[in-house]
Amino acid sequence: MTAVHHRYATIDGRRLFYREAGPAGAPAVVLLHGFPASSFMFRELIPVLADRYHVIAPDHLGFGWSDAPPAAEFEYTFDALAGLTAGLLGQLGVARYAMYVQDYGAPVGWRLALADPDAVTAIITQSGNGYEAGFTQDFWKPVREYWQDQGPDTEAAIRQALTLDVIRWQYLHGVPDESLVSPDTWQHDFAQVSRPGNDLVQLALFADYATNLPLYPKLHAYLRGTQVPVLAVWGRNDPIFGPDGALAFASDSPGAEIQLLDGGHFLLESHLDAAADAIRSFLGRTLS
Repeated sequence: MTAVHHRYATIDGRRLFYREAGPAGAPAVVLLHGFPASSFMFRELIPVLADRYHVIAPDHLGFGWSDAPPAAEFEYTFDALAGLTAGLLGQLGVARYAMYVQDYGAPVGWRLALADPDAVTAIITQSGNGYEAGFTQDFWKPVREYWQDQGPDTEAAIRQALTLDVIRWQYLHGVPDESLVSPDTWQHDFAQVSRPGNDLVQLALFADYATNLPLYPKLHAYLRGTQVPVLAVWGRNDPIFGPDGALAFASDSPGAEIQLLDGGHFLLESHLDAAADAIRSFLGRTLS
């Protein structure tokens, strides 16, 4: 059985937690989690990949077991999260890597790729959005309103995303067999975002998400210019980033492989085997 190590590193004075497995000399695969999750979402995928790859899955600052300084003491932005991730990879000596991005992991990953295009050997996006087409109307309408006016009314709507009911909904919506999804998932995430002061951390990142959209044209140019291999493995029933977001990658990456599975936002919870098969096949062709 593959050993998965649970480690910490200090980057710019902040303690980051990360999971690591696989041979140190093997091709690296970096797993970047989304909201409101952590590297816990990759707990079952890591051993599946670690027989052939050096797998690293960090918790973003403010998530999981990484430090979570108050929002008054640290400016939570996707630029800052990407900078810390780059620092971690540098400290670990990982100069080239494939990336798996999901949800918030995508804007972190896109920044890494744009800052150092030669570092990224392949991209796996699983509900890791990079196109306007991916935004669903119902979920993103109150978020866009919050971008425009961060007042009590718009904040109240955003705070619903931090409730147990909505986190549970993120895990279960669009999953044909809900019994496949462990309640540990939403309970784990809810406990993390319910820590004192973490609500303000999450509100700051919801507000900063507006900065990601202006990066999309740069991302598209990067995809066209580098022709980096892309796999979009996506839940066709994702209520947050719809399947059009997966299909859109083909417009700038003509060789992109797109697989829509009958699942939701957290695809690994219900479709681990199918997703892992697609990922291993893709990495086997692109990193060999």
